[in-house]
Amino acid sequence: MEIRLRRRPGRLTKRLPAAAAVGAAVLVGALVALPPERGRAPAPAPGPAAQARSAVTAGQPAALPALTALIGEQEARSRARPADARTWAVLGTAYVERGRRTGDGADYPRAERALRTALRLDASPAALEGLAALAVARRDYSAAKRWAEAARERAPGRWTAQALLIDACTGLGDIDGAGRALERMTKLRSSPAVSARAAAVYRDRGWREDAAARISDAAAAAGTPAERAAYLEQAGQLAFERGDREGALRFFEEALRTDPDLRAARAGQGRALAALGRTTQALGAYRAALARQPRAEYALELGELYESLGLGQAARAQYELLRERVRAAVAGGVDEGLLLGRFEADHGDPEAAVRRLEAEWRRRPSTAAADALGWALHRAGRTGQALRYATRATDADLGGAVRSAPYAYHRGVIEWALGRYGPARRHLAEALRINPYFSPLHAPRARGALAALGEPPLEDPPAS
Repeated sequence: MEIRLRRRPGRLTKRLPAAAAVGAAVLVGALVALPPERGRAPAPAPGPAAQARSAVTAGQPAALPALTALIGEQEARSRARPADARTWAVLGTAYVERGRRTGDGADYPRAERALRTALRLDASPAALEGLAALAVARRDYSAAKRWAEAARERAPGRWTAQALLIDACTGLGDIDGAGRALERMTKLRSSPAVSARAAAVYRDRGWREDAAARISDAAAAAGTPAERAAYLEQAGQLAFERGDREGALRFFEEALRTDPDLRAARAGQGRALAALGRTTQALGAYRAALARQPRAEYALELGELYESLGLGQAARAQYELLRERVRAAVAGGVDEGLLLGRFEADHGDPEAAVRRLEAEWRRRPSTAAADALGWALHRAGRTGQALRYATRATDADLGGAVRSAPYAYHRGVIEWALGRYGPARRHLAEALRINPYFSPLHAPRARGALAALGEPPLEDPPAS
């Protein structure tokens, strides 16, 4: 499953020489094989709560049952020691991680109360980072950046503050800022979690091979099953984005074997199965994901799969579930403007989508916001305005470096509507070249639009 690549010079990554890696593996094997010293019992394995505590304080994914055990332990400790700032910081951060894992926004107000208590008792880097992680989970990236910068000022040597700055800058559309934070982080730390963050930054810069290599490294070196599963799921996302249906399915299924509670991998499995034409299995995978983690984005994907099959009533039920989950998330302080705008553009009120996404663009001018706003403007009949944003999302010189089939498809359709047939052909073909299976609903429409455009006439202008 390991992915190899040819390295580009000057990249923000370091790898151990192969001989050193093999030597380290041999050394570890030899150490494991040695018998324990006489008279000394082996140390007991840490319990679930201790495992989760180690993970959340080190910026690593944690298993869901272990998180629940940690939260119970820290709640009891906070009642016994209400002035212990460290306990409150760990409790708040555990709530954030559980909310992220389950999609339950009800954990976020609990996290905020615990972290504010910790901050009042002691403005420690752990409390500041916890508040930054909470802001990232709620998609309040401006607040996340402020909290992460405060944590960095308090403790410049903590790599976890840099990781949160990467998340915040990415959400704000500041890819250069994310790159600078990655540089600082890699100087402070080398670990699977750092490799996973690097993979995300490389993906946003369009460096797909490098992203795949770094996440493969992270999964191979992960220290716990929950951590390994999270990185395998991320590898599955990357594989699917480049149209590798079979590879994506292998990653998602291995992630589920490693951590059956990882519902993001179950939804990814549904995505890959749908792309492979295994529709009945895909529907089952999506339903299983939604039963345990009813995220709005999974409901949107399942609804569009039903719609592609002509099952309008089933699709509408999923779209209603999406609205319900968005309301619950908003009650927990989560900003769902981008997702709701994308949904409204295709399945609801395009004008309402434009209003939402214009506000999103003003707050967070990211590549995702540019694409969504451009598409909503087109769907609302304002195609002349739409092209500016679609171009921003897909032009590397303007920040749209990520190679995305949906973004290229949206730009191609917008250009077709404007009579720009040459660019429309190029971008529709690019969408299908990046990932011919990017959506069960929209990929067939991309093929239909390309067929309708036909072969380019001789007078078509050359590609710009």
